[in-house]
Amino acid sequence: MLAAVAEAPVKSSWGFHEGDEIAAGRFAVRLLGGGHRYEAYLAWDDELRALVVVKVVRPELVHHAGVLAGLAGEARALERLRHPTIVRAFDAVLDGERPHLVLELLDGPRLTTLCRTSVVAVEQVLTLGLQLSSAVHYMSTRGIVHLDIKPRNVIMAGPPRLVDLSVALTFEELAWVSAPVGTDAYMAPEQCDPDRFAELGPAADVWGIGVTLYTALAKRKAFEPTAAERFPQLARRPDPLPRDVPAPFAELVLAALDPRPADRPTAAQLGDALEPLVAALPRPRLGRLRPSDRGLHTGRIPR
Repeated sequence: MLAAVAEAPVKSSWGFHEGDEIAAGRFAVRLLGGGHRYEAYLAWDDELRALVVVKVVRPELVHHAGVLAGLAGEARALERLRHPTIVRAFDAVLDGERPHLVLELLDGPRLTTLCRTSVVAVEQVLTLGLQLSSAVHYMSTRGIVHLDIKPRNVIMAGPPRLVDLSVALTFEELAWVSAPVGTDAYMAPEQCDPDRFAELGPAADVWGIGVTLYTALAKRKAFEPTAAERFPQLARRPDPLPRDVPAPFAELVLAALDPRPADRPTAAQLGDALEPLVAALPRPRLGRLRPSDRGLHTGRIPR
């Protein structure tokens, strides 16, 4: 049966330095970060002749069946998914000394970083909602549920990308979930409560969109777990969004956070509702082109 992988108490590291070989033809440039199960390196790939991200299992977990199953599941999911808002994978090495994935390098900060260090404009969050809705709808047509959509798993590149499918499951695999899966503060109620695991499906990812957008708009989590209450989303609704969030947008975000999966909009419905709001955003005005600028549109090199 599928369950959340127990977190390792100690985060061991490969400790790669610039030029160290991670795997054949793949050389570390620098450490990017990581979690309990994996660490990520900026690396050079000789075959691709490009910089990539190598997501490698931590040393003490290279024989951990649950961690390896998660890496294999992520590899399978990424192989099935080709979408502008979902990170691409170029290779997967699932055995040997250093099991790892080779992922595209994304140029941009995580949404968590932006929320912590700067103001994220409502207009930017609105556009992000449309893009995430598109990705979640696409995943549902491929029979996959991400189950861990949260600000940390959104890279604000151009366009934004959804990353980390290490706990993603197929529709068939959802039937075998036996413990909460995801990140506590961002789980849908049906991900938290064993009595509701039968309700798991694409609506959990719609919740993930809603809770991610809420965090970006409110500058705080919709639900903050505590030692006394691990899953506050099971007992109450989120506070209203700030007054500077347009009412139609706020209503859609809160609709995505409905406790009942059946009462949430689908990802396609959410996207359809967000699209006119995005279309109504002011567009930057372009001044008249100078003669030298016009050459850029005719193929002539401006002097």
